[in-house]
Amino acid sequence: MQYGVIKMFDPLKGFGFIVTEDDDEVYFSVHDIHPKSRHLPVREGMKVGFDLRREMKGDRAVNVRLFP
Repeated sequence: MQYGVIKMFDPLKGFGFIVTEDDDEVYFSVHDIHPKSRHLPVREGMKVGFDLRREMKGDRAVNVRLFP
């Protein structure tokens, strides 16, 4: 598991970006949030844990866990 901070999140479009501990930006969508964290509000600056999935368009954060 990797850790980072939510840099940007657009609730209307349902996606955002996480800045990793290595200062990389990783895309995520609301569908990538772990089921146990879906009841929490997603806010910019929130700490998160996630798994990284390599895709053709770039890396994507999956199983995103929100830490309030």
